[in-house]
Parts: sequence; C-alpha cells; structure tokens
Amino acid sequence: MTLQSAFAARLVAWQKQHGRHGLPWQVSDPYRVWLSEIMLQQTQVSTVLGYYARFLERFPDLATLAAAPVEDVLAHWSGLGYYTRARNLHKAAQQVMAGFGGEFPARREAIETLPGIGRSTAAAIAAFAFGQRETILDGNVKRVLTRCFGIDGYPGDKKVEAQLWTLAESLLPAADGDMVAYTQGLMDLGATVCSRSRPACGVCPMLDGCAAARDGRTAELPQRKPKKAQPQRETVMLIALHQGQVLLQRRPPSGIWGGLLSLPEFESTLAIADWLEDNGDGELLPVWPELRHVFTHFRLTITPQCVPLQRLAASHCAEDGHVWLPLAQALDAGVPTPVRKLLLQALQSPAGATID
Repeated sequence: MTLQSAFAARLVAWQKQHGRHGLPWQVSDPYRVWLSEIMLQQTQVSTVLGYYARFLERFPDLATLAAAPVEDVLAHWSGLGYYTRARNLHKAAQQVMAGFGGEFPARREAIETLPGIGRSTAAAIAAFAFGQRETILDGNVKRVLTRCFGIDGYPGDKKVEAQLWTLAESLLPAADGDMVAYTQGLMDLGATVCSRSRPACGVCPMLDGCAAARDGRTAELPQRKPKKAQPQRETVMLIALHQGQVLLQRRPPSGIWGGLLSLPEFESTLAIADWLEDNGDGELLPVWPELRHVFTHFRLTITPQCVPLQRLAASHCAEDGHVWLPLAQALDAGVPTPVRKLLLQALQSPAGATID
C-alpha cells in the first residue's frame, strides 16, 4: 500500500491517540472555530489561548462582535499583532449579520467571501464546524506534504501550490465522520512532529513512506523562499507628557496599525522642536535608545523623543484623531506592541512620574 492511499487512515488513527485534544476552540460552534482560525494565523497556540478567552468574554457571540465599535475590537486584539485580522474579523461579523441573517455560512465557497478568509481558513471552518469535505493547506500542511511526498520548489510559488492543492484533495479520508480528526491531525502533525527544525521523525506515523526521511532531505524541504533584502524605514515618535497624560493619535483605518491609537510620528527631532514651539512650554529630553520592530515586509527603526510639557499653549487644541490619556489608561488602549513598550518606559521614567 502506498503512502498516498494509507495517509488519511494513518493520520486519523494517530490524531485520536497522539493529537491535541481539549483546546477551547475544538467545538462545533462556527463563531468560536472562526475566531480561533483567525487568531492562529501566524501565531502560536500558546499565545492565542489567553487572547481567545479574553476576546470571548467581551464578544461572546457574532452579534455582539458585529455591534461593537471597531476601536473596542482593536483594543482587545492589542498585542496580538497583524491588526488587519481584527478589522477583517469585525467586517466579516457585520457581513454575516447583514448578508446571512446572522447565521454563519456552512459552505466553504460562501465562507471564503468573508473579509480576511482565504481558501484554507474557509476549509478549516467548514470541516471543523460543519464536517464538510474540504482540505486545508496552511504552512504546516505544506511542510508535511512536501516532505512526505518529496515535492520540490518553493510552496508559495503558484505552480507548486497548485500541485499541493491537488495532492491535498486526493488525500481526504473516505468517511465524512473522520473529517474533524483528519483536519486536526494535519495541523497537529505539522505543529508537533513535522516541525520546521528538528522534526521528530521517529514518532511520525508517515515515517516508513516519507520521501524526505528516506532521502535525508528533511532540512531541505520545503524549499525556502528566495531571499530579498528587507526594506528599512525610520520614524521619530513623540512622547508628549502633560499632567500625567500622554498624547496619542488615531491612525488611519487602513495600512500599518490601521485604526489603532499610536504616538504621533515626525520625520525628525527638529520637526518635534517646531511642534513644541506651537503647543506649549517644555523641553526636548535626550532621545531614548532606538527601538526596532520587524514587520512582515520591512523593518522599522523608531527614535523615541520624550517631551515633558509644563504648560500647554493657550491656543493648543488636539487635532482630529489626537487624544490625551493618562499613561496607565493608554497602556490598556488599543496600541501597537512597540508603542506599549515606549509607554511603559515613560511610565517608569522620571518624566512620567514627575509631571503634574
């Protein structure tokens, strides 16, 4: 018997005995399944667990999520990263309420029409929540399939990805009742056994048929994306402090950190000096050490400039999207991770402690 014909049966049996069980989203409620699938995109299970519980406490069902202000959703997502996921989650909830009568669609094709949901995520939701015969193909699954079946080429390449989709569809189990265990098994095998580095081949149920293990290619497969130089960007962030409060600015709804509160940004410290002349009496403290933050497509270097203000100018009025918040309250607002680090530093600094 070939590995291709035995794959599903082996995987289902392995998952039932060795796979992950008892995770809070291993339920048939499509809302909870959908939420977990979005949170788990590019994020570890251990990280998601806490966020998942807190998010459900505030937004226990789809209708509550749809009716909430997007700023509230972003605040409860703060720190999890990739904030487009949260904005799309909110839009999708509203779309389900308006276009599907509040009932989450069961078919993969319909699920895929919702914002932020691609083919693999839609398939996972359809399989877990509704038992549909749909195959997933996330990063973990691509790694399992390229190794087991010796698939060459970068999996992100369209031709290679099309080959993997065809292979994945051919591996589905014969019994519909095995779809949940099979789909979970694909995720579990990639996450816990067939890991990127140091795969535990000795306990893999596919070992005797795995092409990569047979040919000594586990380190080589899947082939990595050709490297490109990562762009570098720089910004200066203003940490304006006055009477225990910090000035924040609401970012545009789209783009990096879209919709989140952040520190105002300037091209240079000289531009901040100009801002200070128009907005009050204070001093430019020595700049803090640079803070580097890595995004998917570029690296950002942040120069933090702290400015304690003894007096706001009489003409000062926060522009649209600007707000003064107490430092401690700002930490609980929806702010990006590097901004939270700077706010913590401000709270613990003499400038943050002595402004009154």
